[in-house]
Amino acid sequence: MDKAQMLLSLAVAMFAIGMVGVIIRRNVLVMLMCMELMLNGVNLSLVTFAHQSGTTVGAVLVFLIFVVATAEIAIAIPIVLMLVRRKHTLDPDVYTDLKG
Repeated sequence: MDKAQMLLSLAVAMFAIGMVGVIIRRNVLVMLMCMELMLNGVNLSLVTFAHQSGTTVGAVLVFLIFVVATAEIAIAIPIVLMLVRRKHTLDPDVYTDLKG
């Protein structure tokens, strides 16, 4: 097993663990962390494919994804904190009244 295959299997494992965490866990903060784990799995696969092809396109995409993920977390954490102050729980089933 070469290095690229090992990195791609690690990326698949990270994505799968994140997906299982989002599906199974009933805590908003843990779900956010699992989504970030999924995003990092995708980033690792992009970097691996870019390294194999010898281009820098994958690295540029990863940089843009990191910028978007940082903005996402900067917005999501305060929203979650406001919701917790309102309902005193992190269970997403409690927030059904927020549907539009």
